Amino acid sequence: MSNLFKTLEYEAYRAGINPRTKEAQDWFRKRVRTINRINRMDLLGAEELKLVNRQNPLIGSMNMFFYDPKHKDTLPYYDRFPLTIIVGPAEKGFYGLNLHYLPNTLRAKLLDALIENTTNKKYDESTRFQISYDMLKQASKSKYFAPCFKHYLTQHVKSRLARVSAPEWEIATFLPTASWSGANSSTIYKDSRNKIK
Repeated sequence: MSNLFKTLEYEAYRAGINPRTKEAQDWFRKRVRTINRINRMDLLGAEELKLVNRQNPLIGSMNMFFYDPKHKDTLPYYDRFPLTIIVGPAEKGFYGLNLHYLPNTLRAKLLDALIENTTNKKYDESTRFQISYDMLKQASKSKYFAPCFKHYLTQHVKSRLARVSAPEWEIATFLPTASWSGANSSTIYKDSRNKIK
């Protein structure tokens, strides 16, 4: 499974897909539907991901990690394996956008909006999202962020952060890695659509 990123990139290349285009997003979205299971532990070991200390989340980076919420007993549902873009520091942790809270079509729209604001256009390991909570609230193209905005407590992050570099953003965004507890994705997506309205 640790070859998953390479395999998908190669398949996209063979299909003549240009990265960071609507065509690429559609292709990856359709392709990952055929992936039934992903071993999340194996995925964290993929060579395309950089494991970093959970104490030092990099603002603007996309990360995967295991999470066990402090108030899980009172939450209607939560994701045990968030795919989160770090927005900024928060008390005892950080704020992040967990893309899993959106169905793939809305996830693609939010990713499009966020990619318009990056630190550079190299799309390599140095590229990060330039976002803040205030910017998200003001930008109409970012309106899909509301159900994704979460406060993560560092003490409840149960693994190292697996940082996703820019070339892999599209693949990671559409991989079926959410690990829901308390509800299924249909219920969660319905709630998320209501929050966006």
